[in-house]
Amino acid sequence: MTFKTIIALTLLTASVPSVAQVAPADSTPLPSSAAGQVEDGGLTGSVTDENAWEDLALAIPSFATDREQPTPANSAGTGALALELSRVVYNDLKNNGLFRPTGPDALPKPSYGDITNPQFGTWRGRGAEMLVQGFVRAGADGKLTVGCYLYDVQLGDELTRAGWVVQPADWRRAAHKCSDLVYSRLSGESPFFDSKIAYIAETGPKDHRVKRLAIMDSDGANHRFITNGQSTALTPRYSPDYSQIVYLSYLNDRMRIYVYDIGSGQQRLVTESGNPTFAPRWSPDGRTILYSMAVNGNTDIYSVPVGGGTPRRLTDAPGIDVGGSYSPDGSRIVFESDRSGTQQCYVMDANGANQRRISFFGGRCATPEWSPRGDLIAFTHIVGNFRIAVMTPSGGGLRHLTNSWQDEAPTWSPNGRIVQFFRTAQGTSGDSSIWQVDLTGRNERRLKTPVGASDPAWGPVLP
Repeated sequence: MTFKTIIALTLLTASVPSVAQVAPADSTPLPSSAAGQVEDGGLTGSVTDENAWEDLALAIPSFATDREQPTPANSAGTGALALELSRVVYNDLKNNGLFRPTGPDALPKPSYGDITNPQFGTWRGRGAEMLVQGFVRAGADGKLTVGCYLYDVQLGDELTRAGWVVQPADWRRAAHKCSDLVYSRLSGESPFFDSKIAYIAETGPKDHRVKRLAIMDSDGANHRFITNGQSTALTPRYSPDYSQIVYLSYLNDRMRIYVYDIGSGQQRLVTESGNPTFAPRWSPDGRTILYSMAVNGNTDIYSVPVGGGTPRRLTDAPGIDVGGSYSPDGSRIVFESDRSGTQQCYVMDANGANQRRISFFGGRCATPEWSPRGDLIAFTHIVGNFRIAVMTPSGGGLRHLTNSWQDEAPTWSPNGRIVQFFRTAQGTSGDSSIWQVDLTGRNERRLKTPVGASDPAWGPVLP
């Protein structure tokens, strides 16, 4: 989904005493990243070393509104919408290993005038180090103006502010933009909350499971089915520009790779073969799709132009080569192979040259996925149980992030700080669900989905 309906509000200056003096600038396009609006000064920092960070105490009270008005975004009006906006920001910022937020349901509600004139003494008394406040106003044209402010409570100073004018249906995106603004300002990291996830929605009994392609927001909201379940959908991946999803369709013993166009709702066939074909992946430039195909009992990795054409075979070792994932610069590919006699991870150049094994730590290495930062590879480590782990591109620094019965198929957040995966329940149900964990391995949570879910694929930050 494009975001033409969300428009940047003129950045508020520190000298503005009241938000009532702010005029929306409807003709100003929103920058592609809220981080680009962050003002200089205030705190800086990095979370590259997870051990160096101490969680910041954030107070996130309910957003305010200038007057109660009906809005299609919330049947109870703008006051109720203001509370929901702050709840979305609170839920975004908790459980990611950086902050210790207190949400709006446990805090006093500021007045509309307090938003630009916070009562720092009150918040210091509550132990808050940082304060996130905001407002929502309903315009005569039906659009909503959402403002977001970040304050350093101890210094009694404002760190950054931004605002957006949105259609009522996009109010959650404004909340995610606020979360991204706060996250980037305090961590020094790139944002990731305003993004979407493609996954496989699962219904029915274990031996007759229906698997449909679906998408949702990064926090599990706004779920939508893409396919109807007539064919089995597997292994989706967003294109780098967010406009398309590649996935595997299985029907009547034939496997086809399709690209679904999100804007038009149409899909087109990339490749079809009488041979088993699976695990499609985009190149970083969006021009090429990797996939694996089994021919005469030997499975190799191929690449094909996204518009179709003659596939290029990249591996030719005896055994099963599968699961290719490009490095962020597109120069290398990590994949799994059993050519050594057991399932291990390998790296090769993008043209198939210089293939070399990188996993030597015992157990099996499966479903590798290169981090968008380029510094780590997430994978499924199989040693009895299936666990999500990370390693460097040379195979060093093995570190487990989860310790459950069956966790697999990791996918990275756009900023490379969170890993999402699916967990299969032990027992006869075989139910699966989507989980995520940060790189410390300490902050794990399940995403709510309306039905069972597997094979998550985290897309980039929305344009």
